[in-house]
Amino acid sequence: MSHSKLRVDVVSAEELIFSGEAEFVALPGVSGELGIMPRHTPLLTQIKPGAVRIKLAGLDHEEVIFVQGGFLEVQPYFVTVLADTAIRAKDLDEKEALEAKKRAEEMMANRHSAESVVQAEAELSAAVAQMNILQKYKNRAQAR
Repeated sequence: MSHSKLRVDVVSAEELIFSGEAEFVALPGVSGELGIMPRHTPLLTQIKPGAVRIKLAGLDHEEVIFVQGGFLEVQPYFVTVLADTAIRAKDLDEKEALEAKKRAEEMMANRHSAESVVQAEAELSAAVAQMNILQKYKNRAQAR
């Protein structure tokens, strides 16, 4: 492996979503957006719902993957994203994301317990993140 590239694996509970070489990876950490380049200091952190953007080695475009949360492990030339749920941006369903947002908003309005509010907030956060990725992905696809 070249010292100007990272090996990136994005894994969900069900399957390996992405495995390949990248120049750069950006993703939502719980304390803010993280940018990972080759030779990054080792790191283990929790991630929140949002987009994992992978700048593919030698190409002009990014691979975009929605993650619903999970963990990130960084070694100097290896990045592993262990996600609760991971879906390639091109496979996201806008109708499904809108329905999930509506369900989460209804759960928030019908507060029955602290646990249900926390669950509703998490589901709302994931649905909004999916919708944001869908909007950005549409804009990029239309620009091409």
